Amino acid sequence: MDMRKLVGDNFARIRQARGLTQEQVAELSGYSQQYISDLERGKRNPTVITLFELAAVLSVSHVDLVKEPD
Repeated sequence: MDMRKLVGDNFARIRQARGLTQEQVAELSGYSQQYISDLERGKRNPTVITLFELAAVLSVSHVDLVKEPD
C-alpha cells in the first residue's frame, strides 16, 4: 500500500464529507492550496506534525488519515 496515496484519499474523502474546499482547508491550516492538492493526489509525504495539524482542521483523529477504509 502506498501510504501517500492512502493519506491523500482519506484526506480528500473526509474534507469533502465536511463540505470544505481545498481553499478553505488551506486558509484554516496555513498550508497552501497547492500543498493540499498535492497531498490529495499522493504527491506529498506529510510529516507526523502535518498529519496532526491537518486532522485538527478536519476535526478528526490523525489515525483517520492513515487507516485503511472500512
